[in-house]
Amino acid sequence: MEPEVRKYLTTILNTMSMGLIWLLINTLFGIKMGLLFWGDTKPVWHVVYYICVVVSFVFLLRYIIKKWKEVPRFGADEQQP
Repeated sequence: MEPEVRKYLTTILNTMSMGLIWLLINTLFGIKMGLLFWGDTKPVWHVVYYICVVVSFVFLLRYIIKKWKEVPRFGADEQQP
């Protein structure tokens, strides 16, 4: 397999796996620990949870954008008529 194609497919796999890990961690803390839905616990913890979700999502997007800037652009060298 060519190195450019390997890097492209590896980037796709890394993006999907990091997104799934982020989703699983937030699901664990949100649903299993009762922070996702407003209930009997103190509302301060819900606000902290939602702030952490938003901040971690921003870091996830930064990671994905940085990762995709390293991928070669196929067909960018060829000029179209």
